[in-house]
Amino acid sequence: MSTAGGEDSSSSSRKGKEKEGENRREEGAEWVGEVDLGELYGAAAGWVEARTSCPHLGSLPPADAADLERVPPPDSPCSRCHHPAENWLCLICKDVLCSRFVNKHMLCHYQESGHCLALSFSDLSVWCFACDSYLDVQAILELRPVYEVAHLLKFGERPPFRSLEVLDLSTGENRSSSSGS
Repeated sequence: MSTAGGEDSSSSSRKGKEKEGENRREEGAEWVGEVDLGELYGAAAGWVEARTSCPHLGSLPPADAADLERVPPPDSPCSRCHHPAENWLCLICKDVLCSRFVNKHMLCHYQESGHCLALSFSDLSVWCFACDSYLDVQAILELRPVYEVAHLLKFGERPPFRSLEVLDLSTGENRSSSSGS
């Protein structure tokens, strides 16, 4: 097929992509051969790196038996609109509110109360609204008790945790279990 200028459309498309690639290279993208690593890894690929620390953990109530008994079942509806899915648990007051993809009640709760830590009942991920980031429940010991209760309520069994022996808590990265020294 030809374009109005007599050029093959696939050739035109290819030239457009080459020009686009040149522009991206000028913007400082990291390339290996003809592959933009930013497209393979990171946010462009849908991968989000969870934080291994958070300055807002001090707002968590003590993880005692009374607080953990207040964790509602994962199928709890939003306390404001009663939507049955995509709900989050406020880790501060244990209120259940819907996600920003439903009626944004958890986001509104954060804006109104300052309660920035929430656990998703969908996938049991933990989000800090103040940091605008997911938190790694494997690396952050303060999150483990409430995560464990939510996991038990959702799946009927304790969650698997990475061994602390191979998790470097200062970086959140795995260490080799065999050391050279």
